Amino acid sequence: MAGGFPTLLSPLDLGHTTLRNRVVMGSMHTKLEDRRRDLPKLAAFFAERARGGTALIVTGGYAPTWRGWLLPFGSQMTTTRQATAHRVVTDAVHEHDGKILLQVLHAGRYAYHPFSAGASGRKSPITPFKPRALSTRDVDRTATAFARAAALARRAGYDGVEIMGSEGYLINQFLAARTNTRTDAWGGSAAKRMRFPLEIVKRTRDLVGDDFIVQYRISLLDLVDDAQSWEETVELARGLQDRGVSILNTGIGWHEARVPTIVTSVPPAAFAWVTGKLRREVDVPVIASNRINRPEIAEEILAAGDADLVSMARPLLADAEFVAKAASGREREIITCIACNQACLDHTFSNKRATCMLNPRAAYETELVLLPTRTRKRIAVVGAGPAGLAAAVELAGRGHRVDLFEAADRIGGQFTLAARIPGKEDFAHTLAYYRHMIGTRGITLHLGTRATVDDLTDFDSVIVATGMIPRIPPIPGIDHPSVVTYQQVIGSSAEVGSRVAVIGAGGIGFDVAEFLLHEPGESAEHWMRRWGVADPDQQRGGLSTKVKAPPRREVHLLQRKASALGKGLGKTTGWVHRATLQDSGVTMLGGVEYVRVDDEGLHITVPVNPKDPKSPREARVLAVGTVVVCAGQEPVNDLVVPLTARGVDVHVIGGADVAAELDAKRAIKQATELAARL
Repeated sequence: MAGGFPTLLSPLDLGHTTLRNRVVMGSMHTKLEDRRRDLPKLAAFFAERARGGTALIVTGGYAPTWRGWLLPFGSQMTTTRQATAHRVVTDAVHEHDGKILLQVLHAGRYAYHPFSAGASGRKSPITPFKPRALSTRDVDRTATAFARAAALARRAGYDGVEIMGSEGYLINQFLAARTNTRTDAWGGSAAKRMRFPLEIVKRTRDLVGDDFIVQYRISLLDLVDDAQSWEETVELARGLQDRGVSILNTGIGWHEARVPTIVTSVPPAAFAWVTGKLRREVDVPVIASNRINRPEIAEEILAAGDADLVSMARPLLADAEFVAKAASGREREIITCIACNQACLDHTFSNKRATCMLNPRAAYETELVLLPTRTRKRIAVVGAGPAGLAAAVELAGRGHRVDLFEAADRIGGQFTLAARIPGKEDFAHTLAYYRHMIGTRGITLHLGTRATVDDLTDFDSVIVATGMIPRIPPIPGIDHPSVVTYQQVIGSSAEVGSRVAVIGAGGIGFDVAEFLLHEPGESAEHWMRRWGVADPDQQRGGLSTKVKAPPRREVHLLQRKASALGKGLGKTTGWVHRATLQDSGVTMLGGVEYVRVDDEGLHITVPVNPKDPKSPREARVLAVGTVVVCAGQEPVNDLVVPLTARGVDVHVIGGADVAAELDAKRAIKQATELAARL
């Protein structure tokens, strides 16, 4: 069963119990944790991952006290009644031979409610609430509350707990001088600052006994100022080991850090080296995490001795059968997480249920069900972009006969362009998955074929997923030879000069700017220099000065709206894109009116005062050799009316239905829901 991944799929003996392989599903808050009525849905979510072969699952965070809630009345483990209710979750995982840990998390100053409490009274930059500093007695009580939550987890049937000591939550706040300004027994020196986590682990082990997993998530790189030194981190790790920790899990970066740690542009396994650095200092198993999304990457980390286990949170959102597919030689069937964050973390930080752009069934297992069809239909799908591909593969998976028509000579649509953007190379994994599944599920593919109404009238149903085309704004001179569309630029059919103006600052405009500035395929070493990530032996917290990469071109990014550019980008990824362009010297202008394009360049007017769009305007000429249009899209759905007129059962999905930037999340969800109904 080990196939090409013998280390990844080998068991790990923890003494009192054995993990069946080295795959850990890391903690994610799905929002199903917050209400008792949603526990059956949470059970189904975890059960599907356990059935898919995951050895160890970690829940989203549960607060040990009400002040530790992430959100008002959020998830907590404080009563026997709550523990009893969790039996539905633990029983579901154990039914499939998996093991599961309850994560105990106190939000500290990251709490999004007015009752928050922290190591000190310093406000977090990512929440509007100023925390109350815990009293000396409160700290002691909170340490005991962590242990009691662990005892309740044992009562609930959990195999152990993960104590959340990283990412800038309460325990991490105690460990760093930036957030711990105390002068009592819990602060004032490194030894006193680390007393809090050491007491938590000691009290937890004393309360739960030896035959219970106590996993601690330790911050290896804080990536903020006034952070822990590497010597302090190692001292803490050894102290935790001495007090009974079973496993050390890796945490990278605080939530307020200005260094990306899990978005698409972070190179795969970019932080495995620091996990390996810790592994050489301790005797308990260590878990590597962050941007490990393929079995071959995980195998390489483990075989190199950089970790004993690998944590994959979002990759197991994308594919619950990740392990089973790797074990049975079906790794090409794995839906690879592309770290887009659009449906997972962006949802979490918007107080929505987390799911996955590529797998909208994630966390909706009881609601979005794809059963084998009772009536086999002949279905045509027109358009092989994300929506059409998802519809075709899911319909064929249910047993329908599917013909997939694509006017281009390859599948992919907008995803083909996305895969060429620097930092989005992983999008190619999605296309590889769909190419493989087209063959595996017996879909008849018609490339280079623009389907006509006559081609489609004999099908039981037709799904129109013909996507969209760039919208061309009515600017005088828009037909000038210097003007090109984003499709022409990214598709390399247009030559681009050394000075460029990009019209439109939505997601596509930002992507085009990055494409024009940097080469794809950036190495991990170069990425770390560019973002100021250093060896924590040399720089406290692993934070150094950025070494900015010289841009390939001079780029101006423009939008009509007077609001800040990039405001509509992803909640957890937009800041990364904005910082990348700022570091590359891109001129970003809002409130722009486009006057004309001619041989001089792009003529515009802008407010004299950018903060006041009603201020007087000044005329400018951007002396650029290329103007790239990224000013929205228009749907392509000309087949719908004539097919409907002939009585064909027609369904419109994706960009053909609603043309919008970054709409793959909606398109794939729409396609999957339709496939479940037909």
